Amino acid sequence: MSATTPEHIPAHAENAPEAGKLDLSRPSGKRTTKSGCASVFMIVATLLAVIPLVWLLFAAIRRGIGSLFHASWWSHSMDPSWELVEQGAIHAIVGTIEIGLITSIISVPIALLTAIFLVEYARGTKIAKVVSFAVDVLTGVPSIVAALFIFAVVVTTLGGTQSAWAASLALMILMVPTVLRSTEEMLKLVPDSLREASFALGVSKWKTIVRVVLPTSMTGILTGIVLGLARVMGETAPLIVLLQFNTELTFNPSTPNFATLPTVITNAYIQGGVDTPMVWGAAITLIILVMGLNLIARGVSRRYMRRMGK
Repeated sequence: MSATTPEHIPAHAENAPEAGKLDLSRPSGKRTTKSGCASVFMIVATLLAVIPLVWLLFAAIRRGIGSLFHASWWSHSMDPSWELVEQGAIHAIVGTIEIGLITSIISVPIALLTAIFLVEYARGTKIAKVVSFAVDVLTGVPSIVAALFIFAVVVTTLGGTQSAWAASLALMILMVPTVLRSTEEMLKLVPDSLREASFALGVSKWKTIVRVVLPTSMTGILTGIVLGLARVMGETAPLIVLLQFNTELTFNPSTPNFATLPTVITNAYIQGGVDTPMVWGAAITLIILVMGLNLIARGVSRRYMRRMGK
């Protein structure tokens, strides 16, 4: 018998797909429809997110950009000794940055250590489930509730005073869940093969976490920190409850008279309404601060990844 194809079999039959198998070279009509619907949905969702953002930025820039071009905006405070046209927001800018730094110093170590514990030491245990449930509850806590809790504990029960420290504690309650969740997800994305390779070389667990796991996920961790900080920098309720509005520049976080950009916006709105230049000037300044933090975080992460050889 010849091993070649029999003569009675047509030559084109050799290239024909085998019986019972589907031709996957071309997408079916149902798959094409699903893909098109998904593409349309993503485009619509993107537009729904981008259009309000562009509209908001345009409104803030159009109404508040004039204040930013005055040198007094970046050098003067709202001290009544200054004329109205010479008043600025340097006291609020310094206050916002100071409270943001205090909140980050308190929140970031707590969030990082808790995330490392949940992922590296207690994954799948009951205590991890309890902590995760508590974090989920904290994520949905309104800012005014956190402010009232700190006021009841620090001011009423412990006899403390309203201050930037107390406001930072309230903002810490809001920032920790955001940073913790993002860090936890980034640590879970690190392949277990990297951990196993480190263990195989005789490296201890804590050194593996510090030298392998954390550097691998550092970009995502920095992004989560910036997102958490951006959220708390725009909060108003804790600042209204735990601070008294101040029109002068101060660096002391223990004083109850302290100004931030959100409180400047609130105070200017109450006194002059939504068309007050101070309202939109403080708003666009806050946007610039948040955007600056994002750019700094991106630059740090890129430089870090470049040093890591990635």
